[in-house]
Amino acid sequence: MDFITSDHVKLSYTDEGDGQPVLLLGGIGSYREIWLPTKQFLIAAGYRVINLDARNQGASQRTIKGRRISRHAIDVQELLAHLEVNQVIGVGNSMGASTLFAYVSLFGTQQFSAIVDIDQSPKMISDKTWQYGFKGLTWETFPGMLKFPLGSGTATPVSEEVRAGVQTARQAHPYDSDENYACLVDHAFQDWRDVLLGLQVPLLVIAGGKSPYFDPKFAKAAANLAPQGQSQVINNAGHIVMAEQPAAFNEVLATFLKQL
Repeated sequence: MDFITSDHVKLSYTDEGDGQPVLLLGGIGSYREIWLPTKQFLIAAGYRVINLDARNQGASQRTIKGRRISRHAIDVQELLAHLEVNQVIGVGNSMGASTLFAYVSLFGTQQFSAIVDIDQSPKMISDKTWQYGFKGLTWETFPGMLKFPLGSGTATPVSEEVRAGVQTARQAHPYDSDENYACLVDHAFQDWRDVLLGLQVPLLVIAGGKSPYFDPKFAKAAANLAPQGQSQVINNAGHIVMAEQPAAFNEVLATFLKQL
């Protein structure tokens, strides 16, 4: 399905299942097909799953407009208003989690009942106040380091079904990292720690034990900022935790959802 934003950009999403809505948001350069095991699990558990491709990636429109996290958050707000949903459980991997934090910063948590952060530190630039940034990204290396290839985000292979789905989507809708570089820079610049400090809904932070991007210790540090925060490290998973270790991820997610 397609949705036209207020700045006239066509976004592609799926909306499947019934019950309480769950919004799935992928990382930068991602394709919504990466969420297949999560989507299947949630639909079987009785949830309505909304899976959005961000602007400039997946099947959504390529554009020079809105290459910033705040606009991604507005896209989410407009989509949820279009679908007339509330009490949404937001689940974001990487930049998807930052998009949820940006949404809270701009609009509060009125439409959300909980947030799940998958392997995304609230601050990507390491300094004396925060030791859990992205790889070797510091104020000295920002933003030039982001021009270099980031390397594979996975530590263990995803299933053949997921790999094939993502590959088909990538062939149909190639991602241009150079054109979307401005979004990566904006994403990496942000500091969401103040948002976590005031977060009024439960937060689960899940880290990959073998993430090539973040020290998994960030999960506990980030969760400790939030009034209702908790964390979990999933072993043998890299950055794309939900696709690399779907059974373990779904178990952790199910336990969290039962607490809500």
